[in-house]
Amino acid sequence: MSPLTRDQLAKVVANDIPRGSYANLGIGMPTLVAKYLRPEQGVVLHSENGIVGMIGLPDGQSKDADLINASREAVALLPGASITDHVVSFAMMRGGHLDITILGGFQVAVSGDLANWDTGEPNAIPAVGGAMDLVVGAKQVYVMMQHNDKGGRPKLVESCTYPLTGVGVVDRVYTDLAIIDVTSNGFVVKAMIEGMDLAGLQQRSAAALTLAPDCKVIRV
Repeated sequence: MSPLTRDQLAKVVANDIPRGSYANLGIGMPTLVAKYLRPEQGVVLHSENGIVGMIGLPDGQSKDADLINASREAVALLPGASITDHVVSFAMMRGGHLDITILGGFQVAVSGDLANWDTGEPNAIPAVGGAMDLVVGAKQVYVMMQHNDKGGRPKLVESCTYPLTGVGVVDRVYTDLAIIDVTSNGFVVKAMIEGMDLAGLQQRSAAALTLAPDCKVIRV
């Protein structure tokens, strides 16, 4: 049993984005999703620093220092792309114009609460960025994260102990072990990596999990 790598997880998330969606990719691991979107999906990517219509930098293409995503990584533009100031960019985020936002996470609670900007650790550097605006403005919120932190502590919890980004905002969680929906009945496991079972996943989680009747094996 091998957990998904960051790139494998990004590919899984990319394949799940509906055709024609306007999607925001948050700082960190979510920006990898841009590499795995297929042109036929017709997904339009938004970056909070003011880009609508970006793609991951194609292999062999020179970097433009003025074209970066939220993680300060070089990107390229699709024909018809727009560059905006932060006022317009945040108006898109807050105004319900984004179908999906994909964010990293420190903790997700069974109620859908998200903590992703500050761990409260002595040496931590808080970095909220536009996350609070995104989670209340996007029509769906996906969280992309490791199932456990570096210390082995579960990130799926009954109640967040870190400062909250949003209350009851998360719709789905993608981890290196599973895909979990946040429902009115709690966490529902939709898919798991090959070799993982519910008991093993439950041991790595701090909140109760329910197996979906049609739970699948994640194929990469």
